[in-house]
Amino acid sequence: MSVFKSTIPYIQRPNRPLHAYAIVFLLVLYLPVLVLPLFSFVDSFYFSFPIPGWTLNWYKEMLSNEPMHAALLNSIRVGLATSVFATILGIMGAKAVTRYQFPGKKPIVFIIMLPLVIPVIVVAISLLVMLSRMGVPLTLYTVGLGHALFCVPFSMATLIPRFHGSNKSMEEASMDLGENAWMTFWRVTLPMIIPGVLASILLCFTISFDEFYLAFFLGGTDPTFPVFVYGQVRFPQRLPNVLAMSSAILVGSIVLVYIAMILRKPTVKKQKIN
Repeated sequence: MSVFKSTIPYIQRPNRPLHAYAIVFLLVLYLPVLVLPLFSFVDSFYFSFPIPGWTLNWYKEMLSNEPMHAALLNSIRVGLATSVFATILGIMGAKAVTRYQFPGKKPIVFIIMLPLVIPVIVVAISLLVMLSRMGVPLTLYTVGLGHALFCVPFSMATLIPRFHGSNKSMEEASMDLGENAWMTFWRVTLPMIIPGVLASILLCFTISFDEFYLAFFLGGTDPTFPVFVYGQVRFPQRLPNVLAMSSAILVGSIVLVYIAMILRKPTVKKQKIN
């Protein structure tokens, strides 16, 4: 009795249950996000089907909503500062973990990574109590520091594999040829880990921009965008403006991701053959 074996590799064989699961997963994940722009054009404070009518008034009101613009600008400022500062700390921490040996290395790394497993609200309340006892006023600076503390573990988790995957012998060769530690890092190490650095900056900015608990507990009179949205969604007449701004942010994010994908494609130059 002959046994016929498929010549198609296992990884390329069709798997209908897995395909069905992937489609359902994508629908559950992205369908509510795609419905968001639809509701931003509805001519009503309450959303129901069939849709009563369409309007652009919510976008016109969004353009004149100065408190919303200020909150969005606060989130962008905090996100940019947090992403850069947390990535710098993440680079130093990842380099120390992957390149050096020192006493208490594992406990120190464990403590740094604790925000990954501790609930954010616990971290926020702890920082609030500490800053209040120290007499530090709550401003966007305290929000940025809280976000940086929370983002450093994510930055290190992104950068440690890049340091492990980089060629350590290139750094040693640079040092042997007379370069100091700073120039070796700037000219040799950084170009090798730059994809991880960019990924860390994007990840930290996204986490900071979306974070609510730290911004709510550590923020002062200047709210970030998530805190502002939380205060608006409790009033039905203010919800359409939030939906309009959220839709604009969604479209802007898609455009940025598309541009990043285009820039990542390698350019192939045609060479003439003599």
